[in-house]
Amino acid sequence: MSEMKIYEYIWLDGYQPEPSLRSKIKTTEDDSPPAWAFDGSSTQQAEGGKSDCLLLPVQTYDNPLFADYLVMCQVETGEHETHPSNTRVAASEVVTDEWWFGFEQEFFFTGKNGDPLGWEDGTPRPQGDYYCGVGADNVAGREISEAHLEACLEAGIELSGTNAEVALGQWEYQCFGKGIKAGDDLWVSRYLLHKVAEEFGVGVNLHPKPKEGDWNGSGMHANFSNEEMRTKGSEKLFYSICEKLKDVHKEGIESYGSDNDMRLTGLHETQSIDQFSYAIFDRGASIRIPIYTIEHDWNGYLEDRRPASNADPYKIISHIVGTLS
Repeated sequence: MSEMKIYEYIWLDGYQPEPSLRSKIKTTEDDSPPAWAFDGSSTQQAEGGKSDCLLLPVQTYDNPLFADYLVMCQVETGEHETHPSNTRVAASEVVTDEWWFGFEQEFFFTGKNGDPLGWEDGTPRPQGDYYCGVGADNVAGREISEAHLEACLEAGIELSGTNAEVALGQWEYQCFGKGIKAGDDLWVSRYLLHKVAEEFGVGVNLHPKPKEGDWNGSGMHANFSNEEMRTKGSEKLFYSICEKLKDVHKEGIESYGSDNDMRLTGLHETQSIDQFSYAIFDRGASIRIPIYTIEHDWNGYLEDRRPASNADPYKIISHIVGTLS
């Protein structure tokens, strides 16, 4: 029997304003995935005349779909310097496992023509029946969402739930993690989402407002806490955190995904992009103070509702932890 191991390397390319996921497969007898060079000129990460870039494995997962392992990597230049496209390093320098994150990833499944599933015959009836809906008239893509949930759990990624969202063909899953691994897990969960959707001949749209009109956009609400918030909280502490985030609202928006102005309009459970607010239970605020936190004597977490569905979780971590540490 062959002793070769199959590693599926995953990394973020240099495309702007948001990176795309890339992958390639390596077979080796090594018991752990080695560093590996790739052609950065084909991923917007190097010039053609000097194209070597390096993949440095940072997190390994059981592979539920193919091969032995999934390997999340960060990118270095050929000179062994942090690549400008590598946002993970900055996040890893400020975050510790004391920080917990729960990312609520929203997205649309799309057919071959690019329209959301369920929209093949034109615009469906208005929102109302789709959120957590049941029945063929109210849901499109459930089997794909459930296959993705199972794949993530088999990989060791903690998805705490999934549900159909407010628009037809729109879905959400919640991804929980600690420290920098929270960002790694979110990126690998997105990778698995694309791979699972491939098997169904379906695409994934992470744009924050793929359909104009009276439809909810797609966000990636970031629930976060540290040890003090969870165990030594107070009303004063939570309000002070909100005020600190208010002071850097512009910088936060710059870190929270492109085209977010199309989603953060003040409608559809959002605050306007040029305003900042926080309130108890309010899903129309920039920061929601959840009922869980109130009912646990101000011990718990906050929900930052500003990040777009296409946001880089490493940038979110850097902004929140860098602001509050």
